[in-house]
Amino acid sequence: MKKAGVIRCQQTEDICPGTTDFKVAKDGRIAFEETGPVEITGFVSCGGCPGKRAIARAKTMVDRGAEIIVFASCISKGNPIGYPCPHYANMRDAIIKAVGPNIKILEHTH
Repeated sequence: MKKAGVIRCQQTEDICPGTTDFKVAKDGRIAFEETGPVEITGFVSCGGCPGKRAIARAKTMVDRGAEIIVFASCISKGNPIGYPCPHYANMRDAIIKAVGPNIKILEHTH
């Protein structure tokens, strides 16, 4: 089973416990259909706007065994409040550069 680190929006932590993220990862559904079931080994926030802390946090998760970095749907899709992160593209691109080409990136969870 592959290991994944999830990055979520700090501003939605108080309204979303992440239970759907864990469930779809464990079951290999929705965004995880292409990877199959994964074990979430890290579940961190972006660190707050504009998401600069997410880069170091993603790198740390990779250093500790994550093979996949996943952006929770609160960042890329705006679930559950319907407001995606305006810094998402910059954060994603910086993380891809930091973790290298061998780490798979998933752009949402559910």
